[in-house]
Amino acid sequence: MKQQRFLALLLAAVVVLGGGLWLSARRESPQETQGTALLPALAKSVNAVTSVQIRKGAADPAVTLQSTPAGWVVAQRADYPADVTKLRKLLLALRDAKIVEVKTANPALFDVIGVDDPRKPGSTATEVTVLSPDGTQGVIVGKPVGEGNFVRRAGENQAYSVEPSIAVDADPRHWLNASLLDLKSTAIQSLEFKPGAAGNQPAAAGKPATGNPATAAKPTAAAGQGYTLRRGAAPDDTFSLGAVPAGRKALAAPALAPSQTTFAGLEAEDVAPVADIDFAHPAELIVTLAGGNVVTLDGVVSGDKHWVTVQATKDPALTSKTKGRAFAIASYRYDAIFKPLDELLEPLPTQAKPGAAGPGPGGSPSAAPKSAVPRSARPKPAPGTPPAAS
Repeated sequence: MKQQRFLALLLAAVVVLGGGLWLSARRESPQETQGTALLPALAKSVNAVTSVQIRKGAADPAVTLQSTPAGWVVAQRADYPADVTKLRKLLLALRDAKIVEVKTANPALFDVIGVDDPRKPGSTATEVTVLSPDGTQGVIVGKPVGEGNFVRRAGENQAYSVEPSIAVDADPRHWLNASLLDLKSTAIQSLEFKPGAAGNQPAAAGKPATGNPATAAKPTAAAGQGYTLRRGAAPDDTFSLGAVPAGRKALAAPALAPSQTTFAGLEAEDVAPVADIDFAHPAELIVTLAGGNVVTLDGVVSGDKHWVTVQATKDPALTSKTKGRAFAIASYRYDAIFKPLDELLEPLPTQAKPGAAGPGPGGSPSAAPKSAVPRSARPKPAPGTPPAAS
C-alpha cells in the first residue's frame, strides 16, 4: 500500500509540474489564435522601413529595394527608381496579414505548402525580409490557400495560413518605376533621324516581320537614309519632309506629323547600365521641342530586346533618371520612334514580274500560248508510241 501511495503521489507531482510548465510557456509565448497579426511589430514601423529584400531559389536576393535620399531604388537595375506604389502595397499586405489557422511544424512537409527553404535552388518559396530601425522581420510566403497564403516566419518552423493574400514578385523588372518619357506631339518642332547599323533598323526598313526571309520586304533606295521633319509656321502648322529622294514623293502633310502616341507615356520594360549594351552603331532620333529643349534617343536591337538611351538638354529631372542607363522598350514603340524614311514616302508603283502572263479577256490571266506549229506539220510519232497530249 505504501508503494502504491508513493507512486500515486509521484504521478500527481509530475502532472502538476507539467501543467505548470505548460501554463508558463503559454504565458511567455504569443497566443497564435485566429486573427492574430503575423508581424505585429511591422504595424509600428511600416513607415520607417529602409530596405526590402526578396529571395527565391537562391541565397542572394533577387530584388533589393533600398531607401535613398533621392527615393526608393532597385539595386539590381542600376539603382533605378522603384515603383513606390507597388512597394507600399506589399508592406501593407505584410502588416495586415492575420493568422487564419495554425498549420504544420514538420519541415518535411514545408515543400508541400511552398514554405520550404527559399535559398535552396529550385525552391518555389519566396522570402521577404524587411529592415527597419526596429530590427529585421522575415516572412516565407508559400502557396495560395483560400483568400490568402501559407506562410512561415523566417527562422521558425511553425507554418500558418494567413489572410489577406500576400503577392510577392521576385523579378526586379517588375519593381521599376516604368514611366520613362512623356512628350506631347503638339510641342514637337522637328525630328531628325539618323539610321544606324542594319540590325538596328525597325522592321519596316526591310526586316521580315515574321522571321521568314522569303516574306521580307525588299529594301528600297530610301532604306538606310536619314531625314528631317520640320513643323511649318502658324497658321499652317504642318510638317514637311526635307530632301525627298529623286523619283519619290512625300506623304501628305497630315501623314507626316508625329503620332500623338509615339512619345507619350513611353514605359521601360527593363533597365541596364548603358555600358552593358553595345551602342557602337545606334539609330538616332533628335527631337526638338518648343522652348528649346532637345531630347535625343539612341536605339539598338540586341537579341529580342530593343534598347534606347535618352538625353535632354533642358530637363534636369529626366537627365538624372536616364544618365548612364539604357532602357528596354516594346518593339512596336521602338519601330514608331525610329521610323524609316520609306514610311514617310508614297509607295513605289508595283511592277509585273518578267514573263508574267498578262490579263486575258474579262481581266483574267490568259493561258500560256501553245505551240505555233500547226498540228498537221508536227512530226508523227513512231509506231507503237502513245500519242502526245494536245
